[in-house]
Amino acid sequence: MERKPNWLKIKLEAGEGYARVKRIVEHNNLHTICSSGRCPNIGKCWNMGTATFMILGDICTRSCKFCATKTGKPMPPDTDEIQKVAESISVMQLKHCVITSVDRDDLQDKGAAFWAEVIRTVRSRNPHTLIEVLTPDFDNVDEHLNKVFDAEPDIFAHNIETVERLSAQIRSRARYKLSLDVLRKSAERGIITKSGLMAGLGETQAEVEACLQDIRNVGCKMITIGQYLQPSKSNIPVAAYITPEQFEAYRQYCLQIGFESVESAPLVRSSFMAERSFISSNIGFALCRDR
Repeated sequence: MERKPNWLKIKLEAGEGYARVKRIVEHNNLHTICSSGRCPNIGKCWNMGTATFMILGDICTRSCKFCATKTGKPMPPDTDEIQKVAESISVMQLKHCVITSVDRDDLQDKGAAFWAEVIRTVRSRNPHTLIEVLTPDFDNVDEHLNKVFDAEPDIFAHNIETVERLSAQIRSRARYKLSLDVLRKSAERGIITKSGLMAGLGETQAEVEACLQDIRNVGCKMITIGQYLQPSKSNIPVAAYITPEQFEAYRQYCLQIGFESVESAPLVRSSFMAERSFISSNIGFALCRDR
């Protein structure tokens, strides 16, 4: 494999904002995908005063080959986590929060009721904060999904992760068409729907474009595309480093086929610059005006 190119070199940031977010997260014993997922943007985002909260613990019941999150048997859900997340969002004075979770296939409803309670509690405590959720697939069970939809998040995100040909190789239990169906159901409920795609796993440009068209066809309005980076030696290796020019070409393609919010660059991640990306889009202007 070729050496990591210059455009992926990251300047570590650890200013006053970073320290503040770190204190809030540690004080409340919270989990973030920033640290659990070994996100390369943790310094930048935390220094800006933002973080992506991860609920339902930090142990996942699935073992996707691209993910650094721990796999195993999770502890029972911690109900105190609900209030702690809501309070942390308040203390951080977030205008736009992002909440994600591990997969909880050990729970009867895959954690859907817990998800719904988090959304409602965050909204009650922070009525002017936009709530973006990045959820598992809940096995595409309508009863589970509807619990989350009924809680009315402002943005419902679920990542397709990779192109159809590679999906079964790198994702555990999740399936390409199943994920598309989850996204379709969210869009049909009238919720702003978002997905994310990694590049550099061995896909072709044609496959990426077909995948993006599939995501758009089910009603997604928002999309993120970023470079896959191997988080540890036990994860699947990088097949190729995609150039910034190719990411820009993907961005232009997304706009051509009707996406209203597109983030496409090597270091883009699902929740990276989520507030900026949303507010700068037409859908963001409309929703914020209504608020």
